Amino acid sequence: MFRNQYDTDVTVWSPEGRLLQVEYAMESVKQGSACVGLRSNTHAVLGALKRSVSELSTHQKKLFEMDSHMGMGIAGLTADARSLAKYMRNECLNHKYVYGAPMPPHLLMHDLADKHQRTTQTYVRRPFGVGLLVSALDPRTQKPHLYQTCPSGNLYEYYASAIGARSQSARTYLEKHADSFPEAKREDLILHALQALVGCVSGDNELTKENASIAIVGVGEDFTLLEGDALQPFLDRLELKGGDDDDDDDAEEADDADDVEEMETS
Repeated sequence: MFRNQYDTDVTVWSPEGRLLQVEYAMESVKQGSACVGLRSNTHAVLGALKRSVSELSTHQKKLFEMDSHMGMGIAGLTADARSLAKYMRNECLNHKYVYGAPMPPHLLMHDLADKHQRTTQTYVRRPFGVGLLVSALDPRTQKPHLYQTCPSGNLYEYYASAIGARSQSARTYLEKHADSFPEAKREDLILHALQALVGCVSGDNELTKENASIAIVGVGEDFTLLEGDALQPFLDRLELKGGDDDDDDDAEEADDADDVEEMETS
């Protein structure tokens, strides 16, 4: 579909100064199921939508633990993500073995970005077709961090972000409520992550304990994965919150209608 004479290899530049194979890898991230991340002053939360290839299969895993203070969510090719997860786990183990302390997240993320970048200028390799959201707690400063990587080798740090298919609605929600994140409590961050995922669900499907997963890490709390029955209480609270918001909207519409009627009669 997009084939032309400049996309046969990752090291070939187009006349416009583009590396088309890298752009194709970035497109695979946009087609992966959505993943969101946000952080407060004490916690960092990841949320992901899981896909199943058929009704007879289980849902694919989207959130991975790297160490007790670090984990990641993915959008794109799951096989590439597993390869990167293995690399990150080995780096964390080696650092802990040599220095006797957990690996600072910024060091690992810079090494990971370099690993991404090397594939964009090597003839025998292709770019990783996966985008990562990495949540971590710095063991020295005890502050949470949220990082995003890209197949091109770019590395960003965010207060909140979303990647994957239909992630624009999640980003809009996160931008709208970003001011409340720094002081938000643990449970509020989880509810915000779930609410952002609601807009990323395709078609008539709903957010359930089967297709949603949440991971959290923070001060005094190791990386924890919430799935299945452990996630259901938060989904129930989200449903109740949605019902209350609908009632408030109906009440406001009724008040507006009464005001209009009073103006007409007067």
